[in-house]
Amino acid sequence: MVEDTQNKELNALISLLDEPSSPVFDKIKEKILFYGIDAIPYLEDAWDNSFDNNIQSRIEEIIHNIQITNLKEALVNWKNNNRLDLLEGFYLVSRYQYPDLNYDKLKEQVERIEKDIWLELNSNLTALEKIKVINHILFDINRFTGNKANIDAPQNLFLNNLLETRKGNHLSLGILYIILSQKLGIPIFGVNLPQHFILAYMDEVQGEKIVIEDENEVLFYVNPFNRGAVFTQREIELFIKHLKLKPNTSFYKPCDNVSIIRRLLENVIENYNKLGYLDKVDELKELLDVL
Repeated sequence: MVEDTQNKELNALISLLDEPSSPVFDKIKEKILFYGIDAIPYLEDAWDNSFDNNIQSRIEEIIHNIQITNLKEALVNWKNNNRLDLLEGFYLVSRYQYPDLNYDKLKEQVERIEKDIWLELNSNLTALEKIKVINHILFDINRFTGNKANIDAPQNLFLNNLLETRKGNHLSLGILYIILSQKLGIPIFGVNLPQHFILAYMDEVQGEKIVIEDENEVLFYVNPFNRGAVFTQREIELFIKHLKLKPNTSFYKPCDNVSIIRRLLENVIENYNKLGYLDKVDELKELLDVL
């Protein structure tokens, strides 16, 4: 009975979306938004059965508002409860542009790559040998590569596009590299280097939050944008010097997953800002604020 009542109320509200008065429409919209994600199928059905461009536009706006609110709640939940699952965080950011993404399908694609790597690993391999295996499967077999021709495209930063096109930037490729490595028990973590995102292969990891007092606990660094090339702290020092930045220990240490997803959102914002999509920039800043 409760569901029948809800159906009737929603359908009644949706039938009023042709209301010419803006203040009255705003009240109708507010009531529909109260139903949240449950209202979307009714709204989509109404859109399919309408030939009025104004009504369709209003429906699209309401659906989008519901999706953004739902995404904010999902990000807060991820931060508070699931932040160790970097794949879910990556998926949630991608859902901003592609709200109908199926998490399970994306997870299956990642797990297939993970299995290919696992089949080539064994307990006798050194840290460098494990990196060679990951690089071979990721860059030679699956042909992932840096999108150097269109490096500022927002599409580089969404999980589904990365898996479909096999092209990404330093951040999206790095996040995928971390996800695959950690699922296989390999201690690789992200490093928030200015203007670049690199990976650290750790000697030992303790606890959920990584707190490293001495960057020497990093065995070596990995550049995912350069086909997993291995390098040392010395190269980072030269890079920082080239950028004329004051040295900071954070440039050498691993960061947590929330910091990585924040940086991902910041990159998406920056790229959309360059393209002039200011509405998207404002919405993404709201998502960034919840983290």
